[in-house]
Amino acid sequence: MYTFDSKVRYSEIDTDGKLSLLSLVSYFQDCSNFQSTELGMDVEALKANNRAWVLAGWQIEIDCYPKLGEKIKVGTFATGVNGLYAHRNFVMYDHAGALLAKADSIWVLLDLGSGRPIRPTEADVAAYGIFQALEMRDEGKKIKKAAKLETLPTFTVKKKYLDTHKHVNNVKYIEMALDYISEDMDVRQLRVEYKKSALYGDVVFPKVAEESHRTVVELCDGKRAYAVLEFQAKEKRNIE
Repeated sequence: MYTFDSKVRYSEIDTDGKLSLLSLVSYFQDCSNFQSTELGMDVEALKANNRAWVLAGWQIEIDCYPKLGEKIKVGTFATGVNGLYAHRNFVMYDHAGALLAKADSIWVLLDLGSGRPIRPTEADVAAYGIFQALEMRDEGKKIKKAAKLETLPTFTVKKKYLDTHKHVNNVKYIEMALDYISEDMDVRQLRVEYKKSALYGDVVFPKVAEESHRTVVELCDGKRAYAVLEFQAKEKRNIE
């Protein structure tokens, strides 16, 4: 497992003084990038060969959000390849080694020329190794369609949302969706399905459904979804 240590910064906390959900996901994203860079398989190296790893989905479970100034350890490891899909787990621990959050993610290797998925080769995965997957709740691959979605006012993709591929960064879809989540919702599970890349200037049609145990947000182009997100609140654990 690849790991790095950090400390929760003021710029990463929410109004309650704890690491924000957005910052937590950013730590996971950074962790995978750090590992790939150390292995010589970062974004630029892949781009030189006209390829890129694209995130297809998240399932993130949170037991506890660390507080401002708290020391944390973030880790990631590959857990297998199934056809076109590669799985990677993530963990976040506190200073005493208690598990704060864990995640499973699904990735697809794209040919940048054709824009189509390609099957990873042995060389693509060998450097990362394959490790035992975490025990996670089986939520299925697809987010259940909400019974009734409310269409809200549109907005336009700004430059601040873009990554090095000039697409909306994976974390930025979560940032967009959080605008539609109740302020008092204590999110303990986040699932995301990435469907289509949004670009600078694209118009986003948000659709939202608040149900008894979850909030579903669809960020669409008017017909198809760019991303579908599901936020679930869980009971507070004794760890807090």
